[in-house]
Amino acid sequence: MAAKDGDGWAYCDRGHRHWGVYGASGLLAVHHDSTGTPRILAQERAVWSHHGGTWGLPGGALDSHEDAIAGALREAGEEAALTGDGLRVQGVYLDDHGGWSFATVIAEASGLLEAAPANSESVDLRWLTPEQVAAKNLHPGFAETWPAIRHALGPLMIVLDVANIVGARAEHGWWKDRAGAAAKLLAEVNALAEGGLRGLPDGLPALDRCFPRFVMVVEGAARDVSPLPGVRVVAAPGSGDDAIVQAVRDVPSWERVLVVTADRGLRERVTALGALVVGPRWLLSQL
Repeated sequence: MAAKDGDGWAYCDRGHRHWGVYGASGLLAVHHDSTGTPRILAQERAVWSHHGGTWGLPGGALDSHEDAIAGALREAGEEAALTGDGLRVQGVYLDDHGGWSFATVIAEASGLLEAAPANSESVDLRWLTPEQVAAKNLHPGFAETWPAIRHALGPLMIVLDVANIVGARAEHGWWKDRAGAAAKLLAEVNALAEGGLRGLPDGLPALDRCFPRFVMVVEGAARDVSPLPGVRVVAAPGSGDDAIVQAVRDVPSWERVLVVTADRGLRERVTALGALVVGPRWLLSQL
């Protein structure tokens, strides 16, 4: 498990040669301005490098002990002088060639972070709109995946109808201790937030892993449940359904919203606002 033990050429099942014995990953940092326009941090590659002179993302070969996220953040530091501050990982898109893969780690940036070429592999780094990206001479691998990745730039928020989910779980005695049942669900969802979701419902980007923001709406006897780092808790002052609708309304227009509920009336209200809806069984299968 030595540093840089992933440097070297590998061949995929398509017969193509790629850099990275254990695969590779890159960081796609994206910032949405107040109008919802995204800008991504793009890198112009040095002429001497593989596919030199093209534009892509800071990235490179994974070491044997690294996962895609750790490798992408390391490479972004080495090539673009990014420290990871001001970045929140929101998803991983996997381009699997069979026997070799490239993982694009999509991270929400708190602003147009300062970045500069930090080694000889980078010539230039710029925050570009999607239209400007498409107009560049792109690295072939990035050009192939860009249409799919472009649709995954917006963060995802998942709003949980806790009363409905706990009821659907139907564990013995849950109705006698609604606060305890909600606290148990909170702990499980917090662990899910840390590890990431695998497999999103239809209508959402096909990410290998997704790290959404979770909002749990609690009501009645469960209103005093305390939040955990990965989950925001909203205590409904009255109707839980009304609080969920308001939570959907509060989400910026460029973010996707998924509401977890089996309530038909609530489903109609939130889909009218543009949210997607999935039943509790989907969430419970992830826990």
